[in-house]
Amino acid sequence: MDLAKHYDSLYSDAVRKIKSGEYEIDNLIDSLSDNRFGITLLIRPDNPVRSKIGEFLNELNVIEPDQYYYPESDIHITVMSIISCYIGFDLSRISVEDYVALIEKSINGYKPFEIEFRGITASPSCVMIQGFLMDDTLNEIRDTLRVNFRNTNLEQSIDKRYSIQTAHSTVVRFRKELKRRDDFINALDCYRNFKFGTFSVDSLELVYNDWYQRKEKVKELCRFEMK
Repeated sequence: MDLAKHYDSLYSDAVRKIKSGEYEIDNLIDSLSDNRFGITLLIRPDNPVRSKIGEFLNELNVIEPDQYYYPESDIHITVMSIISCYIGFDLSRISVEDYVALIEKSINGYKPFEIEFRGITASPSCVMIQGFLMDDTLNEIRDTLRVNFRNTNLEQSIDKRYSIQTAHSTVVRFRKELKRRDDFINALDCYRNFKFGTFSVDSLELVYNDWYQRKEKVKELCRFEMK
């Protein structure tokens, strides 16, 4: 996949829909009864990168304070949604040890790799930081996970929603009507190619999580070191 072209296409479509009022509002963000949980293998950008993202989000927050901005603690890249969040999922339903063992087998031998966060893109429902892969390591890990999970009877929903191929990080979700649409888009345009930084991925996290990966609801199940 040509990530740059993919991100450009997403952005163009999102801007058009935002301008015409066709964007999507997430009505569950503030719901106290949202009981969607799952397990995810993810990457955390380093602190300097997250800090720069935080500065960007602060600028957007001044323009549109009613939207949902991810705290720095919650910023992540999804390696693979092992079990996509759904109502009623609970850890007692699975053997976490079996998942840990299979993931360890899948990533064995892979070395640390780098991801560059450069520019932003968007969808009709959110704003994302564009991640660019410096080599094929992440895609190879994903392909290995796909094969290994499909050869087991473990509960999983890999690729059920979509086949993940990017390294983006969702950092804003629309939860209210955009009151200053043009100003918001202008701010996004200013960050289209902004360099948030490059970081080394030397560990992956398996977590039990809600839909938004909120720190207070996330439970780390295992940290895998890349060696």
